[in-house]
Amino acid sequence: MRRNYEIEVCANSLESAWAAQAGGADRVELCAGMPEGGTTPSIGTIRLACERLSLRVHPIIRLRGGDFLYTKEEIEIMEEDIRQAVAVGAQGVVVGCLCADGRLDLPSLRRLIDAAEGRSVTLHRAFDYVLDPFRAIDELIDLGVERILTSGQAPTAMQGVAMLKQCVEYAGDRIKIMVGCGVNEVNIATLAQETGATAFHFSARIQKKSAMQVCNEALYMGNKGVDEYATELTSVEKVKTIIQALCGQQPFGL
Repeated sequence: MRRNYEIEVCANSLESAWAAQAGGADRVELCAGMPEGGTTPSIGTIRLACERLSLRVHPIIRLRGGDFLYTKEEIEIMEEDIRQAVAVGAQGVVVGCLCADGRLDLPSLRRLIDAAEGRSVTLHRAFDYVLDPFRAIDELIDLGVERILTSGQAPTAMQGVAMLKQCVEYAGDRIKIMVGCGVNEVNIATLAQETGATAFHFSARIQKKSAMQVCNEALYMGNKGVDEYATELTSVEKVKTIIQALCGQQPFGL
């Protein structure tokens, strides 16, 4: 019998998205720039994921790391990114923007939602930076947003359990509260029990060593000290293990 939980995997590549599907996820949040918290993936990645996978593909639309206070030009860029993502088959998008005073930037959000042309919209963890989360929930419901990804305004979901529980209760069946950040096989069942949430977001990544036979570790293309001969990718087995820990039984599709 199909589980009663909604599982989203944060996938940083086509390979990770495939692993999420093979592991039994319902949907992927397709991202690039994971060290920055997730940025907009390439249009080629979105297109191939939509063409080759059967699960739902929701790319994050975030043109840069850092805060969620965007200029007019940045909003225009994200609008265009959404239009292109929709054109190649994305079933939804993940967005978020704030005002300088910690409120949701409602005019900009409306523009991004309009650009999605009726596709599913998730508000990402910009929610964790708003001053009044309950007001924000009401505003997002009015905008037609389908779900909110949140750690309960804490560094990890386990640290935000109390706020997550309040958000789940306040939202009721009006909008989906999706728990994310630090969710794994050890804590997911506890998070479900303590918060009442039925939607979860995790990456389930492991490190994959490069197949390069010649390496020059004295050189680096990004930040010094980062292992550039390894890649973090979603693991099929880890996705299955986390789902099994949540469901307490064989995960769907295993």
